[in-house]
Amino acid sequence: MTSTVEALREALGATSRVDRPILIPGDVLDEGEATRAESSLVEAAVLVPIVMHPRPTVLLTQRSMHMSHHAGQVAFPGGRIDPEDEDAIAAALREAREEVGLDSAKVEIIGIADRYQTTSGYHITPVVGLVPPHPELALNPGEVDVAFEAPLDFLMEPVNHIEQSLEWQGRVRHYFEIMWEGHRIWGATAGMIVNLAHLLSYGR
Repeated sequence: MTSTVEALREALGATSRVDRPILIPGDVLDEGEATRAESSLVEAAVLVPIVMHPRPTVLLTQRSMHMSHHAGQVAFPGGRIDPEDEDAIAAALREAREEVGLDSAKVEIIGIADRYQTTSGYHITPVVGLVPPHPELALNPGEVDVAFEAPLDFLMEPVNHIEQSLEWQGRVRHYFEIMWEGHRIWGATAGMIVNLAHLLSYGR
């Protein structure tokens, strides 16, 4: 519903919000990991594109199975911030244009969400933007297999955020998983969605 978008816009624009990396279950770093991450963080940005249907949706991608990292995973359009990018917003818009052909001129930026730090050493800035209904897309087959939309209100509903765990590198890792019409949204993408939902809840 549009009210969810307006509440999110207000929450993102709140002057009292502290811009900080949020570490949700699954990306909680131990002391050694935190030290390594501090010395080698890679700055990245993603676009969280909210499509303004009567029931707003979020545009997501499924990464190409040919990718060397995170092949087949659901993600927001995004990637590393390049030296030529003016800022995280410019990087997120560029990546969305390169990955799915989204016209930057048709994206209304409504705010920047809390940065997200991963155990793999990425410091991700989520840039939230509004796009008109039925955006014209041109998928880059080298990076994206599928683009799909999931309802914003569904993604913001905590009951849909399922906590899971697995053992990785000798530790039990916890992470969130969101299922939508056969698409498994998990890892950093689900983490950023959960963080947005927390921010929305706090703003209300």
